[in-house]
Amino acid sequence: MDVAGGTGGLRRRLGLFDAVVIGLGSMIGAGIFVALGPAAEAAGSGLLLALTVAAAVAYCNATSSARLAARYPRSGGTYVYGRERLGDFWGYLAGWAFVVGKTASCAAMALTVGAYLWPGQEHAVAVVAVAALTAVNYAGVQKSARLTRIVVAVVLTVLAAVVVAALTTSGADASRVRIGSDAGVGGVIQAAGLLFFAFAGYARIATLGEEVRDPARTIPRAIPIALGITLAVYALVAGAALAVLGPGGMAATTSPLVDAVRAAGAGWLVPVVRVGGTVAALGSLLALILGVSRTTLAMARGRHLPHVLAAVHPRFGVPHRAELAVGAVVVVLVATTDVRGAIGFSSFGVLAYYAIANVAAWTLAPEEGRPNRLVPAVGLTGCVVLAFALPLGAVIWGAAVVVLGTAVFGIRKAAGGRSVR
Repeated sequence: MDVAGGTGGLRRRLGLFDAVVIGLGSMIGAGIFVALGPAAEAAGSGLLLALTVAAAVAYCNATSSARLAARYPRSGGTYVYGRERLGDFWGYLAGWAFVVGKTASCAAMALTVGAYLWPGQEHAVAVVAVAALTAVNYAGVQKSARLTRIVVAVVLTVLAAVVVAALTTSGADASRVRIGSDAGVGGVIQAAGLLFFAFAGYARIATLGEEVRDPARTIPRAIPIALGITLAVYALVAGAALAVLGPGGMAATTSPLVDAVRAAGAGWLVPVVRVGGTVAALGSLLALILGVSRTTLAMARGRHLPHVLAAVHPRFGVPHRAELAVGAVVVVLVATTDVRGAIGFSSFGVLAYYAIANVAAWTLAPEEGRPNRLVPAVGLTGCVVLAFALPLGAVIWGAAVVVLGTAVFGIRKAAGGRSVR
């Protein structure tokens, strides 16, 4: 039977290819079409160095997450791992940080869809996009995976066209890619924190642990494959855009890839890039709603969120109430959220989530598949440093939400709230 664990379980439908594609759909697009601008503003000519730092932290987090996901192949990601390895509070806090941070990411991606598809009507388009993709997820994760394949193929094709156009023009200058005196340590670290927003999509694979076939083998393979492909794509595209725009030009625009093809004399590509940005943001939004709803499901099962959200649809085999709740919250957020602020806030929450994942991975025994201890140590340190290097507003709001989550847990505990494993 294609079910994870008895009554109310999710169906194991996803193989290695689907898991990798869902990870790619979550990552590719967010950084290229959204985070490169503010990251270039912070890092200057150190943009590619910041990208490398973000990828190194993401690799450590991915390795820790993969080992934990193989040990605990259930929906919920670090919410589950934290509870199993560190205790109820730490699992709850990880889930809280993830749901809040990634809900902000959903809003950022929805607004990006609006900005690329219909400038000036971002909020209306964002609402329609959230409603449509919530309906797609409601119909079943297998359909979502198929749609994500199409999204990834389209985005990779567009990005390849951008790279070719930028690198074959006479206006490309390799000196613009070199690290200069404007690349300060603080700016590079802040940019790495912002760019981490673009790498966090591999969490979708771990949070789908209950829907992956042979999770002990599939998840540890899918996460590093998706991360490695994403890093290669990001480095190529960011390097090509820098070669024609320079760090100053990147920082001054909200659509660096559109400006890059214009500077390369390939104006005919502008509408293609706009379509690519729209499709990329839709792909990220699709996977984000998928992942947040699965963590919401796990927290509802543990009674850290209303238990009514733990229901799984008898026909489609998806957490339909959790998906509808997530979609409704995101619709409200897109009416009031600023894209750049949402990126910083989201990064803080997700870095807090992975900090707990690294601590949980540290506690694994060798026979449980523990990674080299250096991996979770570097991952934890990187998460803390990048989180507090983010723009001050993101740090203040992120820390406030973590404190609020802690208070909610304490109040529920004092009131006799219970949780189940």
